[in-house]
Amino acid sequence: MKYFMLFISLIAAIMLGLCVGHVWDTPFQIIPALLGDTSLTARLLFEWRLPRVLTSALVGGLLGLSGAIFQGVFRNPLTEPWLLGASGGAAVGATIALLVPLAIPMSISLPLFAFLGAFGTILLVVAIARLTGSLDITTLLLTGVAISAMLGAIRSFLMMSLSNETISLQVVLSWLMGGIQTPQWPILGLAFGIFLIALLAALKLAHGLDLLGLGEQMATVMGLNVNQFILVALLLGSAITACSVALGGIIGFVGLAAPHIARWLSGTVHHQLLLQAALIGAILVTLADALARSLLPPGEIPLGVITAIAGTPLFILLLARRSNR
Repeated sequence: MKYFMLFISLIAAIMLGLCVGHVWDTPFQIIPALLGDTSLTARLLFEWRLPRVLTSALVGGLLGLSGAIFQGVFRNPLTEPWLLGASGGAAVGATIALLVPLAIPMSISLPLFAFLGAFGTILLVVAIARLTGSLDITTLLLTGVAISAMLGAIRSFLMMSLSNETISLQVVLSWLMGGIQTPQWPILGLAFGIFLIALLAALKLAHGLDLLGLGEQMATVMGLNVNQFILVALLLGSAITACSVALGGIIGFVGLAAPHIARWLSGTVHHQLLLQAALIGAILVTLADALARSLLPPGEIPLGVITAIAGTPLFILLLARRSNR
């Protein structure tokens, strides 16, 4: 029943996203466009707004999925790709791909460098936390914030030193602030395939995440190779984060909120949690993107600004509740 309600909510969010924008449309205009109407309005809806709305749902699904994986690995509900620095690392890698002329196509270099940045950052955060002798949430968050600050400085330096008259920094800045770009249908199909692969791979980790939730010692006793499993989970979480950054830039707090809402609905069993976190993340980003497109027409508010404004009070509330406990 919960899955059904989440699917209905996602479809409703997608329909709302299709209706709102610089020019608002009605379902009576949306349905003919989906059925192949050839009028100008229908073509604009089908070729521009529909791919963007579906991409926002995919980005949200990826963020919810990566957030649930990171929270399961670190066994703490306050961890999140953006807070741990994974998104910042992916952004540095993607900035290099955007600004440095490379021999490989942008469609390959952007996700590849984003992945390398995300995974390298996560490994660095964990390594520094281990050197301090603690992997508790406070150490991880402080380390993540420190690394994110350093990465932000590196990103700014790269933008200043590598930009020239042929590269628009406004494009890079708008991407870094978060925002869904309208892809062509083949790219959208590829993104959907990547999401399905990521979801199936994450579900393969569900049992191990459940065991890890019992503690590393208990998980080892029950037959889990903890070190190998954590490495694989971090690799997958970083790859998923990189894909979301490549598609939508830096979008914070969705990876924190979506698993929390899923946990409130169904508890901590990861076979349910992972799928529900992906669905909730898709709903949240679809709605946030609809707000970004419609609040200040004909301009747009960066999507990352919307999620940060909505997500910061949630994070403070969760941190306060945890401190009280």
